[in-house]
Amino acid sequence: MTDVSTYRQLNDLLLRLRSTFQVLGDWGWTGADCSPRSLGLVREWDRVPGPCHQCESLEEIRLDLGDCRRCALAAGRNKLVFGQGNPKADLVFVGEAPGAEEDRSGLPFVGEAGQLLTRIIQAMKLDRQEVYICNVIKCRPPGNRDPLPEEIDTCRPFLERQLAVIQPRVICTLGAHATRTLLNTKGGIFSLRGRFHDFNGIKVMPTFHPAYLLRNPDQKRLVWEDIQKIMAELKISR
Repeated sequence: MTDVSTYRQLNDLLLRLRSTFQVLGDWGWTGADCSPRSLGLVREWDRVPGPCHQCESLEEIRLDLGDCRRCALAAGRNKLVFGQGNPKADLVFVGEAPGAEEDRSGLPFVGEAGQLLTRIIQAMKLDRQEVYICNVIKCRPPGNRDPLPEEIDTCRPFLERQLAVIQPRVICTLGAHATRTLLNTKGGIFSLRGRFHDFNGIKVMPTFHPAYLLRNPDQKRLVWEDIQKIMAELKISR
């Protein structure tokens, strides 16, 4: 029986193929040469040295996204929100989706929840420019509803490519959706937060989303506990 991870890998492959064909079509490509010589060249592709993250940049991933129309969210968005910060950051914050202010500005975490995240970063004795901030999906869901599984599956390859390029030492997932997406789990944020997990060899610390903290300020203490563990891992003095 084919497991869920295999289906996800196939889906990611199909999405990337579709994106590639769309770009080739824009360039005027009308077909493929399947001659023995061409197929022989294709078989040599796997001999190119170096992992994928050394072969592209964040700018190239953004260009690949383009004026993304890969899911229905494109119809209602104002601006696509790719990400912002240090492309060589040791720490990446991953949220779930842009909100209204982010949709207007094209920048991640600039609304009220974003201002709280900025204060958390400053409490770590860091600036926003020193970390990288992005979301699982790049377009605002209508009414700030939760992202749908198909929307997450469409955007996931681009998030994974961003993380592969940056290669941070720690990822801090903000909220349940970001945590479940990266850790491929159905577990709740309450049971997952407070300890490190693994994503492709990178340590992941799940914690509550700043928007949740605005509604539940009594949980800020738990978030600060999670943040202090990140600081210890990155050897940031208090």
